[in-house]
Amino acid sequence: MNKNYYAILMAGGVGSRFWPVSTTEFPKQFHDMLGTGDTLIQKTFKRLSKLIPKENIFILTNERYNDLVLDQLPEIDQRQVVTEPAMRNTAPCILYASMKIQKENPEAVMVVAPSDHWIEDEDAFISDLKQSFEACSTKDMLMTLGIKPTFPNTGYGYIQYNQDTGSIKEVAQFTEKPNYETAKAFVEAGNYLWNAGIFIWSVKSILKAFAIYQKDMTALFEMGSSVYNTKKEKEFITLNYTSAENISIDYAILEKADNVYVLPATFDWNDLGTWGSLYDKLEKNQDNNAVVKARVLGEDASGNMIRTENDKIVVIDGLKDYIIVDKSDVLMIYPKNKEQDIKQVLAKVKETFGEKYS
Repeated sequence: MNKNYYAILMAGGVGSRFWPVSTTEFPKQFHDMLGTGDTLIQKTFKRLSKLIPKENIFILTNERYNDLVLDQLPEIDQRQVVTEPAMRNTAPCILYASMKIQKENPEAVMVVAPSDHWIEDEDAFISDLKQSFEACSTKDMLMTLGIKPTFPNTGYGYIQYNQDTGSIKEVAQFTEKPNYETAKAFVEAGNYLWNAGIFIWSVKSILKAFAIYQKDMTALFEMGSSVYNTKKEKEFITLNYTSAENISIDYAILEKADNVYVLPATFDWNDLGTWGSLYDKLEKNQDNNAVVKARVLGEDASGNMIRTENDKIVVIDGLKDYIIVDKSDVLMIYPKNKEQDIKQVLAKVKETFGEKYS
């Protein structure tokens, strides 16, 4: 394996649209959402370790999940868990981790990837990743993997690329989540891809881009350069991290830089952002119900997403297209077509019954 290959796994989110399974204390990336025996972060780690040395895979997460990460990934050590004391979106934590990696290996080339996505053809993913690493090893470029859209999805951002030759395309522009008509026009145009939030670049290229486009943030984190990878690092980060601007890597760098490229991915992908997206990817029984960790007896019941703990028996009659999730202290029975409202439901639960259920 190439010792210059690194990965940053983003594992700090809460995944509130997967409530009640995903909670602030125990978010979705640490759950076996697919019923495979592996949690989402474990699946992602195994996938990346096919190309990247295990000791070069860093986990970016919130301080409160430090022990959870170490428990679920026994192959790694504390050096590989990079914790943020406060949530400041993706740009500050990527800059921080990149400076740590640069100090360890100035020749590093890295992928930044979410820890909780679904990828079916892992060999195709590794092939695309390898091609991207090779390109970024030789050129000053910031790369992303784009997903060929299969329908006008309004829940994803889009990447427009120039219709040039070659497999790696120059990015023309990024667009945040569009309305349906715009998304439909994007899909019909043929040169738009879904933004999967998977980025590849050399440590030199990304730090150069931060120095150009995010001068204040770069200056803030450079103050700690002498203490990174030492015992004094934690103290510096605790004192200074909250001063960083709350901004995504897309807004901070990628929408400003002129050396951004995209590789149209050859693998199927799903961000597993909602119960409905999980339903889409799971095998269905004869009644078209998706079942995880449950034993179901159904009558006139179809299109449901059913998840319990410990193989509980679930008897349902006359229920169609519902999300049925049972935990020890919460039972949710909710229409699938209103899944985007689960965040608001969670807010009401917190207000009515207290923070401990969130």
